[in-house]
Amino acid sequence: MDFASFLALATAMAILSMIPGPGVFATVGTALASGMRPALGVIFGLSTADIIFLLFAIFGLSMVAEALGDLFYLIRMAGGAYLIWFGIKLIRSGPAQMEAAAKTPSGKKSYFTGLFITFGNPKVILFYCGFLPTFMNLKTLTPTGIALACLTVSVVHFMVLGTYALLASKARVILTEKNGLGFIQKTAGGLMMATGLKLATET
Repeated sequence: MDFASFLALATAMAILSMIPGPGVFATVGTALASGMRPALGVIFGLSTADIIFLLFAIFGLSMVAEALGDLFYLIRMAGGAYLIWFGIKLIRSGPAQMEAAAKTPSGKKSYFTGLFITFGNPKVILFYCGFLPTFMNLKTLTPTGIALACLTVSVVHFMVLGTYALLASKARVILTEKNGLGFIQKTAGGLMMATGLKLATET
């Protein structure tokens, strides 16, 4: 992969990662509700799914992604319903219940939340299997180029979403110290519900 291709991929990934969408909402909502560590689990799941779609595009498996459309639809609906339910639970709970509801989730739970959010997002499939091949010749990538492309996607994703998570987790600490637990609870719950709704209605 030459420098121009590397720069194009990094730029496209940065823009895709920065645009507010299910991934950003889930990252910020998780950081507000539970802190930085669970948010990193969500980001890792999001990045894993991105790499899977990138490999689909590189190896010409876009037809596989399209053929699995019904499965992705079910994942999208189930993931959206779960996030909406969790958001409502956060908003309706009192401070003590909020702390219980927002206990640091397991790394596996955070990881699969991020994974399913990306798997259920048709715009990600469109980006990797439709848009990316129009400005980057994926078929000529060597094994080293493929590894570099996967590394680029992961690093850019973690840098952008990690920044969102860091800012949200710092805001969580500040607001908690100022007895702003109610605000955190409603904001995190609203973001989770927005994530679920956006995921369920993406076309």
